[in-house]
Amino acid sequence: MDFGIKNKVALVQGASSGLGFATAMELAQEGCRLAICSRDQTRIQKAADAISGSTDATVEAFVCDLAQKSSRKQMLEQIQAKWGAVDILVANNGGPSAGFFDTLDEQQWAQALQNNLIAMKDSAQEVLPGMLEKEWGRIVFITSVSVKQPIDSLILSNTARAGLTGYAKTLSTQVADRGVTVNLVLPGIHDTERVKKLHTDLSDPALIAKDIPMKRLGQPRELAAVIAFLTSVRASYVTGQSVVVDGGLVKGLF
Repeated sequence: MDFGIKNKVALVQGASSGLGFATAMELAQEGCRLAICSRDQTRIQKAADAISGSTDATVEAFVCDLAQKSSRKQMLEQIQAKWGAVDILVANNGGPSAGFFDTLDEQQWAQALQNNLIAMKDSAQEVLPGMLEKEWGRIVFITSVSVKQPIDSLILSNTARAGLTGYAKTLSTQVADRGVTVNLVLPGIHDTERVKKLHTDLSDPALIAKDIPMKRLGQPRELAAVIAFLTSVRASYVTGQSVVVDGGLVKGLF
């Protein structure tokens, strides 16, 4: 299937590992001109080298603290100078700490909201002018199944990402007639570094996956494939959706 995004300019945030890296690899395989970022120079350059070594794509690595407006601005200016406006944004940032209402302080709350709500909202609004000018664009936010089925120990993530979902749904209606789609992808339990950190007490992946009907962890590339479709011309009539990719973990009907 031709996704029709060859030579589109794609920016994938948080792409040094895990879901972000897998998504970047998938878009590179579709022929996008790819910008990837993270806060760690060594890791993001290693990711860029791995992607360019496995594909024919042009890949540029950027060091960017997504929580900082000045850092995002500098990166975006460099991308625009090289390739022009961003056509595809995959907005992704690491999840906040686990904890309960009485164990988290104000700084942790502020950081979670900044990283997983405000920075993601700002990232979208910073690339929107270029998309609206061309009347074509794709914005995909990576959030979590906690939006559909809150996870007891992740109150910060549950809160921030629910807020982002409300924003994205509203934004999607405001730009829908301008050729820009806005969607969210909700990963379940995938085989990533974050999952391993959250489940440090469980060495056996089968125990982590015991509540998943498929009885296994998701592979990052499986989520990446869904994201690639949502960024494609084939998905031009899909917007404002929260797409769950979880092996059947979420039990609700909606």
